[in-house]
Amino acid sequence: MTDPRYPIGKFYFDGSLTEEQKKSAINDIAQTPAKLRAAVNGLSPQQLDAPYRDGGWTVRQLVHHLPDSHLNAYVRCKLALTEDEPTIKPYAEDRWANLADTEATPVEVSLALLDSLHDRWVRLLQSFTPQQWKRTFRHPELGLVSLEKNLVLYAWHGRHHVAHITALRERNGW
Repeated sequence: MTDPRYPIGKFYFDGSLTEEQKKSAINDIAQTPAKLRAAVNGLSPQQLDAPYRDGGWTVRQLVHHLPDSHLNAYVRCKLALTEDEPTIKPYAEDRWANLADTEATPVEVSLALLDSLHDRWVRLLQSFTPQQWKRTFRHPELGLVSLEKNLVLYAWHGRHHVAHITALRERNGW
């Protein structure tokens, strides 16, 4: 059985990307909002409040987590493009997932936010020169992160969380 924490496998990056791999990853980021929207389409409030696995976040938390996380990734891109090796601030995603806005905000708000954010982000990513892909930011826990690595990480991240929801729907016959 597949580990329910990693329905598409763990993240992997070997340190270099071809132009085709970059285009594919940008396409994944472009498609994430629609795929997330499709994954939660028609779910009841009770289904949105179901955890995707034992001890895991609820579907609602996952939906709100994606724009939280991807906003941070977008800002990190912009910082790396405009500053020399900026040190970014990590955030406590587990704590963010438990803040009042996660429970009180309709998922449509985060779906719309993700739509707009990814529209901007994809436009930015498509404009990168080969030199810009090599720009970096410093993560206090992960060290130096290139924009290439950030690209494939967040392409994976969107697919990863959408798969949490679609796997739950499949297991439960929703």
